[in-house]
Amino acid sequence: MNQTPKKLRLTASLVTCLFLAGCAGGQFETAAPPSDNPSASTGELCTATQSPMTVSVGDTFADGEWVRDFYSGGKAQVKNGEVTLAPAPEAEGLLLIEAVDAPEQSFTWAGATVYFTVTDRFANGRTDNDRNFGRQPDSKDEIGTFHGGDFAGLTEKLDYLEELGVNAVWVTPPFEQIHGWVGGGDRGDFQHYAYHGYYALDFTRPDPNFGTREEFRTLVEEAHARGIRVVMDVVMNHPGYATLQDMQTFNFGGLREGFEKHLPEQWGDWQPESWEDFHAYHALIDYDHPDWTNWWGKDWVRAGIGDYDTPPNASIDPVRGSLAFLPDFKTESPKAVDLPAFLQNKENTRAKQLENATVQDYLVTWLTDWVREFGVDGFRVDTAKHVEPKAWKTLKAEAQKALDTYRNNNPGQPLPEEDFWMVAEVFPHTVTRSSYFDSGFDAVINFDLQEEVQAGAACLPAMESIYSDYSDKMNSDRPFNVMSYISSHDTQLFSRIADNDPAMQKRVASALLFTPGTSQIFYGDESGRRFGPTGSDGHQGTRSDMNWTDIENGKAEPVLSHWKKLGQFRARHPAIGAGEHQRLNAEPYVFSRTHGDDRVVIAFGKE
Repeated sequence: MNQTPKKLRLTASLVTCLFLAGCAGGQFETAAPPSDNPSASTGELCTATQSPMTVSVGDTFADGEWVRDFYSGGKAQVKNGEVTLAPAPEAEGLLLIEAVDAPEQSFTWAGATVYFTVTDRFANGRTDNDRNFGRQPDSKDEIGTFHGGDFAGLTEKLDYLEELGVNAVWVTPPFEQIHGWVGGGDRGDFQHYAYHGYYALDFTRPDPNFGTREEFRTLVEEAHARGIRVVMDVVMNHPGYATLQDMQTFNFGGLREGFEKHLPEQWGDWQPESWEDFHAYHALIDYDHPDWTNWWGKDWVRAGIGDYDTPPNASIDPVRGSLAFLPDFKTESPKAVDLPAFLQNKENTRAKQLENATVQDYLVTWLTDWVREFGVDGFRVDTAKHVEPKAWKTLKAEAQKALDTYRNNNPGQPLPEEDFWMVAEVFPHTVTRSSYFDSGFDAVINFDLQEEVQAGAACLPAMESIYSDYSDKMNSDRPFNVMSYISSHDTQLFSRIADNDPAMQKRVASALLFTPGTSQIFYGDESGRRFGPTGSDGHQGTRSDMNWTDIENGKAEPVLSHWKKLGQFRARHPAIGAGEHQRLNAEPYVFSRTHGDDRVVIAFGKE
């Protein structure tokens, strides 16, 4: 450019700020960024014993019954309600006690271990699909660019997940994303592409950076062959931002008069001048241009541009408000709508005009088509509190019908199971039975454990009050389930909380995997994946590349092997997550979990 474009003024509607946000999917408006002192509250590790322990098993196992420690393989016979066993040297003072003749148990979501992957950052199975739609690396820190992870890479790592005891994998939204980038972070200091999947453009196609339809089908089928369910992340609150590249490709929106000369042949290749940041391109765009009707259209979204409605403040109206200034779908509208203009003209879309269909009807159809075609087992629902409850009840009902259709068309398969599963992201939900369980959800993400688990990672007995409280609440007269985590893409990595201490990262496995309810592992929790480049968006660093090199060269041991052992024990015993908790002894710390005929006793001894 020959001169510095004037910045858009913060005036009427959302014209200025709609596309300035650089946040990724998840809790845009509420989740706290990583702490400046993330290891402050982890505490000091207690010293675990390697000496034999005499453990009270209460009435969990009968006198004369033979039990074994799953970790060491050691066996003992119950006498006077006790057994004496020595923890394995690498077991961190743990005994994982089960009946020698324990029967195989049926799966339950309350006892599941869900492994959360950001597809683009997990494993690159095909390098020939790494560049699409003109997307480019920035040759700097690559904070917000596509890194190459895909369905093929995830499929190649399913054996690894099976060894971890994982019985469900949560994948970020697989849909075709906006083609271009937006300015990343508060300072616009990086190009932010939709590598994470939360900026959908076309809900009917997989993004080619992630792979093909057949590769997604193979992923689901290969996961099912290993007893691993597939939970797909879905968004009904918003599509993605408009970008320069998408404006050019799909002929919507418009530039300020005479400003086209400031753009390269491919608009997505625009670069700021030395005095500008990556937000500066907004000065080129005429947000009042009549051709914004060629985008989603005012009947589909609130966006505050052209003749679109302006969304209210999300803190005042969370359902109709805009998150991070993303266009807000009118899922509550009873009005029948036409297919958006840009999708009508998009050559490779599978989106079709639906008769007398609302925005909600289209979205539900598009999302459940993935269940009908591929046999997806469940949805993790993004930003659930920002869509009206009736929409979620409809989505659940239609997803169940879609699953029934898939099962009828694919008889004889052990998976998917009969019942479709949905878990809601509702920041800052805790362990409580809220109205979301009456709106189609089987579980809600629990945001409390990440902080609570830190003392337990240092010394497991600190978890007793938490375990007891969670179990009592979830197994009450009106039972419910939550999914708890120690790391996430929208909060922090536990490796950073623990200041990259391998001992703490090893110990936290027990604190998490023994927590009542569904446990979520964020990719790399088990291998010490480190916080990555983050720029002015504190959450970007949580989505660093999976540290496969550390696993392959042995650096991740013995943390990884410990996670595998505990994960396999949890997979054998749904009672750990779904069962009732009872403390049997304080020193050594001993507790039981029982669920039907599934029984375990877990002991931890310290010097």
